[in-house]
Amino acid sequence: MNFKYIGFVILAIAFVLIYLFINPSEVDFLPKCPFYFTTGLYCPGCGSQRATHQLLNLNLKGVIEQNILFVACIFILGYHIAITGLNTFFKKKYFNYLNHSKTGWIVFIFILVFWISRNIPYYPFELLAPK
Repeated sequence: MNFKYIGFVILAIAFVLIYLFINPSEVDFLPKCPFYFTTGLYCPGCGSQRATHQLLNLNLKGVIEQNILFVACIFILGYHIAITGLNTFFKKKYFNYLNHSKTGWIVFIFILVFWISRNIPYYPFELLAPK
């Protein structure tokens, strides 16, 4: 048995238990966003710890309120896992659009627009900021 995989499973279980039972907005020992700390602006990942806590507690409204990009990332990750699993285990040849040459640029532009938009203090952009 490979100890690397055992260690990964133990870390994953610890991660899930920490974020299941501990709300990051109520404690000080979990890391804070260094970009927000230094600039006062939200980065694309701001609110992801709180969104993880909300997701593990099945509060989808809370996930969306913290970071809507987190929801999009979950769907993209699910798509990638599904396509990779189908191609690996069922010997299919489905094309994974995440491997397209332009996908990286599209994702980069989307994240950049999201980053700028969530820092505009006017409605409806202020809805993108974490609560």
